[in-house]
Amino acid sequence: MKNLLKLEELAMFLFSIYLFSFLDYAWWVYLLLILTPDIGMLGYLVNPNLGAMIYNLFHHKGIVLMVGFLGFWWGITELQLAGIILFGHASMDRVFGYGLKFNDNFKHTHLGNL
Repeated sequence: MKNLLKLEELAMFLFSIYLFSFLDYAWWVYLLLILTPDIGMLGYLVNPNLGAMIYNLFHHKGIVLMVGFLGFWWGITELQLAGIILFGHASMDRVFGYGLKFNDNFKHTHLGNL
């Protein structure tokens, strides 16, 4: 089952690349920005509770889809880009086993313990 979920997330990651191809940005922009959502890990420097909250904000697919949808709805290219990058990043993380975090420990995720 784990491998099936990882394949599903890989498909979503590849879909984010496909969606990015419709934007008027150079390909290096995707490569430059794909890891920026991990800035949410900085909250762990304060404490695990804040770290999990901020990390999950940048990796929650519902929030990510809302950002992207609003970008397309309002025609704001920067929001479209943000939504696609956040979606691709969250999917990529889940391929590697990083899920949404519980507030007790960075390694305790909704996909299990790392």
